[in-house]
Amino acid sequence: MNRDKNFYWLLFKSTFIVSMFTVGGGYVIIPLLKAKYVDEYHWISDEETLNMVAIAQSTPGVMAVNTAIMLGYRMAGILGALTGMFATVLPPLIIITIVATFYDLVASNEYVQLVLKGMQCGATALLLNVAIDLLKKQFSKKLILPIVIILGTFIANLFFGVNIMILVAIDGVIGFFLLRDKKYE
Repeated sequence: MNRDKNFYWLLFKSTFIVSMFTVGGGYVIIPLLKAKYVDEYHWISDEETLNMVAIAQSTPGVMAVNTAIMLGYRMAGILGALTGMFATVLPPLIIITIVATFYDLVASNEYVQLVLKGMQCGATALLLNVAIDLLKKQFSKKLILPIVIILGTFIANLFFGVNIMILVAIDGVIGFFLLRDKKYE
């Protein structure tokens, strides 16, 4: 793909920022991707975001890096994928290097612990917001099967402790066989 240098800088900068704030696990990337690439830049749709995250989760490696590689490739081919990968990997490497250098100071610092707990709460709120938004979209479509899949997955994991990877695989099989009709997109 033929993109100018400004595009690659914007892709790098925005992906770097998303990576800086992906604290609390891989799923935190979902609301950040949505805010940056769907709402602000209009580069991808909600559906594409969720598809990329689902594929990234089911492939080996770190979900945030896999998602950034797919996004970069989607936007600008191989050079975009490399840009996304480096922009995603760089913030954790910088932070880990700093933390490792000053580990004794950071690990026992009460203020650092409080900041991390606050960030966990914020990440949880962001995930809940995205989940509610997606659920509303499914209800607005008035399609029973996707709602049953959502509720069934939630109940199986929360109340019966079924492994989330098994549930994602089952949901993928259900989607493949039962949701092929275009009206579900």
